[in-house]
Amino acid sequence: MKVKVIPVLEDNYMYLVIEEHTREAVAVDVAVPKRARPLPGALCTRAWRPNTGSHLDHLHLPNSHPFQLLEIVGREGVSLTTVLTTHHHWDHARGNTELARLLPGLVVLGADERICALTRRLVHGEELRFGAIHVRCLLTPGHTSGHMSYFLWEDECLDPPAVFSGDALSVAGCGSRLETTAQQMYHSLVETLGTLPPETVFCGHEHTLGNLEFAQKVEPCNNHVKAKLSWAKAQAPRLVS
Repeated sequence: MKVKVIPVLEDNYMYLVIEEHTREAVAVDVAVPKRARPLPGALCTRAWRPNTGSHLDHLHLPNSHPFQLLEIVGREGVSLTTVLTTHHHWDHARGNTELARLLPGLVVLGADERICALTRRLVHGEELRFGAIHVRCLLTPGHTSGHMSYFLWEDECLDPPAVFSGDALSVAGCGSRLETTAQQMYHSLVETLGTLPPETVFCGHEHTLGNLEFAQKVEPCNNHVKAKLSWAKAQAPRLVS
């Protein structure tokens, strides 16, 4: 499984996940066309894990228009068949409509009817398959009522599994609770996402430094926060959340 990280807008990320044997590709959170974020890198757990860097690429494009995504698809020689959308907000879903127009037959999946160009609504616990890549769909309400996170893994593969968490979870933080109860959000973070393997989180925004600086102000004696903040600052020239 190869993941391409594409910074867009002010601090968003969209992703291209490639099944390296079948050359099928899945896009995650195709954002609204706009100028890309001018950062030279990204803070993502997998990026600095041993022996996994070859499977994670950081792309920095002049804008996030679907044509740019299709250029990447063409360069990689893959077939983009599906879009996985975490939630309906414009900075995660508005590019779906144009991409679907450019790619007839494209499947756009998510858990909320408000998602642009949605072709099928997913349910919690549903599992998908793209070649060797398994996808478990995890409903994670909190930021929105229909927020879906996606847990991906490959059988008999040395690469760690990954979760694409959108605005449900970022490094040292989470998205604002907008549409659900605090109890629902707690369940999403602690009981759904919190029980997954911890290796890799691909989230929707780059908020790492801000989250950790806030956490240090709240808990100045927390050694875990201090260590993570030091790590983040060391990676700052290559800042994904």
